Amino acid sequence: MKYKVKLEKTDEGYAIWCPGLPGCWSQGQTEEEALENIKDAIQTYLATVEDLTKDMITRLVEIPTGHA
Repeated sequence: MKYKVKLEKTDEGYAIWCPGLPGCWSQGQTEEEALENIKDAIQTYLATVEDLTKDMITRLVEIPTGHA
């Protein structure tokens, strides 16, 4: 799976977040470290969502890619 992330240089290093997953963010001293850290944050986010919805009725919908 691929997720779009936003990266911003800060005084402390790099802040990084995933706009498609509200509240999913991380940071790192270098751009590479921030990118690795956001991967862990996304995995944790998705696992938490799965755990919170495991006893709920859910459906999957397919969204076409590309623009019309």
